[in-house]
Amino acid sequence: MNGIYFTEEHQLFRESLKDFLQKEVVPHLEKWEETGTIERFIWKKFGEMGYFGLATPEAYDGMGLDLFYTAILLEELQKINSGGLAAAIWAHVYLAMTHLNKNANDDQKKRYLVPSVHGEKIGCLGVTEPFGGSDVAGMRTTAIRKGDNYIVNGSKTFITNGVYGDYIILAAKTEPSMGNKGISIFIVDLKSEGVTANKLNKLGWRASDTAELAFDNVIVPAENLIGEEGTGFGFIMEAFALERLVMGINAHARAEYALDYALQYMSERETFGKPINQYQALRHKFVDLYADMDICRQYNYSVVHRMEKGEYVVKEATISKLKSTKMADEVIYNCLQFLGGYGYIEDYPMARMLRDSRLGPIGGGTSEILKEIISKIVIDKKEYRPASVGTNKKQEILK
Repeated sequence: MNGIYFTEEHQLFRESLKDFLQKEVVPHLEKWEETGTIERFIWKKFGEMGYFGLATPEAYDGMGLDLFYTAILLEELQKINSGGLAAAIWAHVYLAMTHLNKNANDDQKKRYLVPSVHGEKIGCLGVTEPFGGSDVAGMRTTAIRKGDNYIVNGSKTFITNGVYGDYIILAAKTEPSMGNKGISIFIVDLKSEGVTANKLNKLGWRASDTAELAFDNVIVPAENLIGEEGTGFGFIMEAFALERLVMGINAHARAEYALDYALQYMSERETFGKPINQYQALRHKFVDLYADMDICRQYNYSVVHRMEKGEYVVKEATISKLKSTKMADEVIYNCLQFLGGYGYIEDYPMARMLRDSRLGPIGGGTSEILKEIISKIVIDKKEYRPASVGTNKKQEILK
């Protein structure tokens, strides 16, 4: 493993995590994949081990560790071959909890962040809507102030943990006429009256629950507003960098797992008196795939390092997701081919990996959207800036 970024403590953490996953998680994966339900007991176990609090300060029962611990958690979750479980975990920790960690006040953190660290509450993020995926400013969900409450109406879709979760970090327009400057963020209990969830039937990520949510005159206490009114767009844009880097790391890790599995198979599978890893056509193809994976892996580590230092790596994180998810799809497609007919059989891991990986270039911003963001930065020389803390102008600025 790369000694530039990972210390001995990181390696010990990785080994402990591997052991935990093999003993506590892997025996249940097939059941969760079949039922589409991750049983609640495992959330508590993750919480007991501190895995949900890696990036949370100790003041809120977290561990306050560097981002390479996060990278290790993401990598090892990919290597037990359940994209659905991995998605449910990182949607909780790095979508919902990110907003609580960075932007919630002390009372909100005590009510939602601390239970999330312990696995007692499961969170999700609600930005995408049925009528506009990547068009955040075009969202239609509204939250209208009425006394000490907000009344929420609208819908969200493709919400991981939206069926069985406990709360949602919800983006809604408090001033519909103001475009992205009228967006605010709320913590909404999913058991609130007026919230309904429809579980979506997906191609992959079968273990996770993905919902289309409807909000019909849902009453949300004003104390559940995160930050100030109108600051939501900035919060969302700032969080996108971490989300995209998370998906880039996921991609290189699942590609690495696919290559490891394929190589093991190729060393054991014989034709015409020799293992198939001795055929030049297959060896050279494998090397090309491995090189692509390793390039993405090293790039992603460098972006983690820069983010850990406090740099605003919106361009780099976007590139991470764009290139790594495409690479992972190509690697897994070809690794399935290495297995021949067995690659097409559900008893082998590649069929599930192929389905699970396909979401990579779609979720968290499609590859087409990411290319346009990078075009604005690289070609048009426009600059994304981080949100300005402590003002009611907390917007990510594209100058």
